[in-house]
Amino acid sequence: MDQLSYDDIKAATDRTAGRIRPVAVAPVAPVAPGGAAASGEPYEMWFALEFMQYTGSFKARGAQNFLQAHREAGTLPDAGVTIASGGNAGLACAWAAQQQGVRATVFLPGTAPAVKVARLREFGADVRLVGTEYAEALEACEEFAASSGALAAHAYDHALIAAGAGTLLEEIHARIPGLDTVVVSVGGGGLFAGVATAARHHGIRTVAVEPENCRSLNAAIAAGAPVDVPVDSVAVDSLGARRATPLALHAVRENDVRSVLVPDVEIVRARQALWDQHRVAVEHAAATALAALTAPDPGYRPGDGERIAVVLCGANTDPRDLVRPAAGS
Repeated sequence: MDQLSYDDIKAATDRTAGRIRPVAVAPVAPVAPGGAAASGEPYEMWFALEFMQYTGSFKARGAQNFLQAHREAGTLPDAGVTIASGGNAGLACAWAAQQQGVRATVFLPGTAPAVKVARLREFGADVRLVGTEYAEALEACEEFAASSGALAAHAYDHALIAAGAGTLLEEIHARIPGLDTVVVSVGGGGLFAGVATAARHHGIRTVAVEPENCRSLNAAIAAGAPVDVPVDSVAVDSLGARRATPLALHAVRENDVRSVLVPDVEIVRARQALWDQHRVAVEHAAATALAALTAPDPGYRPGDGERIAVVLCGANTDPRDLVRPAAGS
C-alpha cells in the first residue's frame, strides 16, 4: 500500500483510544539565535511534547495500532512479533507486545545507544545487535521472520504504523485552534506520512525536516521516487533510514509540504537550547524539527501571525552531555 487516507488515521484513533498517552502542548517564545525571532517576525509557536509518550517517543502510537489491528484480525502468531529499529520503534514494539502478551524479538545496529538497548531488555525483548546501520538490522530481521514465523513489524514502512503516528496530529489540531503549520522530523517517513495526511484534512501545512546527511525524503522528492542515500548524522540512530517510504513520497505529492535540511551543528545547538531555555531533554531527532526554525538559511521562516506546532518526537537519550559545568567548577 503506497497511499494513506484520512480514514486510516481515524480508524487508528479509534483503535488506540485509551492505549496511548494524549499529547500535551506548551506555548513557547521562539528559540532562535540567528533565526526568525531575531529578525523580529511575530509568530506563535507551541511544542508538542510527544517525548512524554509511552516508551519515550511517538512510535508507541504506530506499534499499538499495528498490534491491536492484528489482534482484532486474529493474525498474531505464537512466534510473536519482530522488528528492526534504531531503538525507538523497537522500544514501542516491545512495550506493545508486552501488553498483548506476545514475544518481541528486536534487531538493532550495534551503534544503537546503550540507553535504548537497556530499556528494550526491561520490556522483556530478545535484543539482537547486527551490523552498524539500520539496513543491516532490517535484513537480519527479515531473515528471522521468514525462518521463525514471527509477525514482521516495521519501524516506519507500513500503513498501520504511519496511521498510528498520524493520530498525533489529530490531537495537536484539537489542542491548538487555528493551527497553520506543523514541523516534524523525518527519518524513513512514517511519522511524516501520518502527520501530513491528517494535516491535509485540516488544511495545515507540514514542514518536513531532515539532517543534511540523512536526507531520504528530500532525495526522493528530487528524484521523483524513493532512492537510497548515505546516512551520517548525529541523529542517525532515529533518522538514519537509507530510503524514504512510498507512503511518505505520496504524502509529499498530495499535501502542502516544505522539505528542509539542517546541518548537525544546528541540531546540536537546538537540542542544547531546549535544555538551557526550557529544561527539556530530548534526543537529536526531536531537536532536528526545532533546528528548521533556529538555523540560518535556508531553514523555515514563518510568516507574520503564523501558528506553528513543533513536534518534539522522542527523548530516549543520555542527557549527561546537556549539562554544562557550573561556573568556577
